[in-house]
Amino acid sequence: MAPLPGPKDNSQRKLKAILGGLAAVVVFIIVVVIAVVVRAKNARKKSGLNDENIEAVVMLRRYSFEKVKQMTNSFAQDIGKGGFGTVYKGKLPDASGRDIAIKILKESKGNGEEFINELVSMSRASHVNIVSLFGFCYEGSQRAIIYEFMPNGSLDKFLSEKMSTKKDWKILYNIAVGVARGLEYLHNSCVSKIVHFDIKPQNILMDEEFCPKISDFGLAKLCKKKESIISMLDARGTVGYIAPEMFSKSYGGVSHKSDVYSYGMVVLEMIGATNQEGFEASTSNISSMYFPDWIYEDLERKQTVKLLGDHVVEEEEKIVKKMTLVGLWCIQTNPSDRPPMRKVVEMLEGSLEALKIPPKPLLNLYVVTETDDSHGTSSLSTLSLLERKASSTFQYTLTDSKEEV
Repeated sequence: MAPLPGPKDNSQRKLKAILGGLAAVVVFIIVVVIAVVVRAKNARKKSGLNDENIEAVVMLRRYSFEKVKQMTNSFAQDIGKGGFGTVYKGKLPDASGRDIAIKILKESKGNGEEFINELVSMSRASHVNIVSLFGFCYEGSQRAIIYEFMPNGSLDKFLSEKMSTKKDWKILYNIAVGVARGLEYLHNSCVSKIVHFDIKPQNILMDEEFCPKISDFGLAKLCKKKESIISMLDARGTVGYIAPEMFSKSYGGVSHKSDVYSYGMVVLEMIGATNQEGFEASTSNISSMYFPDWIYEDLERKQTVKLLGDHVVEEEEKIVKKMTLVGLWCIQTNPSDRPPMRKVVEMLEGSLEALKIPPKPLLNLYVVTETDDSHGTSSLSTLSLLERKASSTFQYTLTDSKEEV
């Protein structure tokens, strides 16, 4: 017969039970702490904003914010503002003393997705028609991108200066070809396929010889080489240049062809087709006229000379007609009907006789009219097939440039 357990045995059992319970609690706490740490680490990696990640993916010179301040002489010369920050002129702190542009990104951009997009995209691109990147700054909330200075500014400023004077059509044509080559490189020849998603005159800069360079990759998306359709959670780009499929899947999938549409709108703006004076020259009943209907009517009547003014030479007329046809092909409603950028380059550099007049896009826009509200804010109203389906009018507010979404 086994002896009955004594007081000592009971105490040991109680102690073991307590220690076992404490061990379980400690293990649970350790597991929770590890899970929290891993989750936080993954979140930092996902945002891309940790020193290790940035240094690994961007092989560029990194500068402190104090050095950036010195390079810009305490941000003395403001040369432009964009949707993601302000650009200042500066000089590289080396023997060359080369002029540079430094974009200081806004602090309100959350985890800095736009910063990483632009940094990674531009650092992977090397082409005569893509702005070259020299370095960056990432110091807490202070973020800056350092790239080459473009003395002739942006295309929108160039166009606004030339609208009231005789245009140099050869320069405009060369700009159109250069931008097309830059986009073709991003879509097909870059290390990673890049879709820009914000092609507009403000993002096309020009050097001392008016060679165009695509800039501002804040909305860009890196894709796999064979990836055709891109998954998008929301529309991105600038109103007036955004492809219809960015708003509704009924028009097709979002892809590199969305850049083609934006490019087409830029080309039409370059020749003045989207300028109010162009509409007035083509019709007296502006409110009932659709864009680009009047362009087709002029093409059919062979009246492209309206865009050229009184002094017309045959070579200039051919340039305008070629740019018009290419622009119209690029803004076709169905993405599959738009030519890839490689074909666009061929069309621009080929003969005019080889180009056919494209079908009219289904997505027609009413000619826009500008109005002022009681607060002095200018607004534009447009009506498209997309909005007619929804029985509503699409409106947006004008700032110094077209509004980004």
